[in-house]
Amino acid sequence: MSVSRDAPLAVVRSKICGITRIEDALVAAEAGADAIGLVFWAPSPRAVDLEQARRIVAALPPFVTTVGLFVNAARAEVREVLEAVPLDLLQFHGDEQAADCEGHGRPYIKALRVKPDEDIAAQCARYPGAAGILLDAYVPGIPGGTGERFDWSRVPAQPPCPIILAGGLTPENVAQAIQQVRPWAVDVSGGVEAGKGRKDAGKVRAFLSAVRAG
Repeated sequence: MSVSRDAPLAVVRSKICGITRIEDALVAAEAGADAIGLVFWAPSPRAVDLEQARRIVAALPPFVTTVGLFVNAARAEVREVLEAVPLDLLQFHGDEQAADCEGHGRPYIKALRVKPDEDIAAQCARYPGAAGILLDAYVPGIPGGTGERFDWSRVPAQPPCPIILAGGLTPENVAQAIQQVRPWAVDVSGGVEAGKGRKDAGKVRAFLSAVRAG
């Protein structure tokens, strides 16, 4: 499915990622987030354990998509999480090939860290089974969550799949990003935080308000 920038701009979906607390998940849901992200990568300051994740998911109201983020995880690790936490969608943020992302019994999105010479359309084609492709900034040695922004002009005008824009988004710039890129969805973590893993309710509400206005 491709989305042209010449087409009328549809509703842009939103995900608040790096949720570690029930109260932050509820603020995101009440403010209109379509999805929340839970990080299952231990080195991240936003990582959650199975019990944390289970409690957060159980507290959510209906129609909020729960996304589990993994980085080069073994299939057994993904299976362990899915047996404990009822996730709706998987997000792979490492060096996974398409075969690594498939066969888990859930749809998936693949994150790509955009380098200056990256052919985004060609990279998208490597994951034909993905529900969407998340574009994040490339920072050597860090799989995501850097708060850095990449050159949005590199995103194809007619991408071959739904694009989720991430990397350096804030309440102040997300409307501009939407107007320029016309993504299917936007994803934010650090841009709405009071501290690593702790969301700022005011920033979350301002971000989601800007998404709707964008």
